[in-house]
Amino acid sequence: MSRILIVDDDPHVRQMLERVLRKADHDVETAENGKEALQVHRERPADLIVTDIIMPEKEGLETITELRKSFPAVKIIAISGGGRIGPAQYLKMAKILGADRTFSKPFNPSELIAAVEELLAPDKEYQ
Repeated sequence: MSRILIVDDDPHVRQMLERVLRKADHDVETAENGKEALQVHRERPADLIVTDIIMPEKEGLETITELRKSFPAVKIIAISGGGRIGPAQYLKMAKILGADRTFSKPFNPSELIAAVEELLAPDKEYQ
């Protein structure tokens, strides 16, 4: 069972992702922002982190940068519903900073599950 950390300031998104990932047999923990996520990850490391981009306290791009610096092996999926410049630019930047996959909200949960399974598959390298 893989350990996944969901980071999103929207409680509805966190609950939906938690439900979907638990149903897919993953151990799931949640955090409301990047600051909390980094603390949780230091205490109980995750195999994969799903993070929103626009959040209070510590936003997703900063969180991805810090994760890549301190925990280079962790897999990261960035999600975004937009903001001032729309999700495409934020997700492009997330990819540049080290996100393994990106999704614009709303997204199909089955596509997220497929990406999670692919990223967590043993002995495979991904672009």
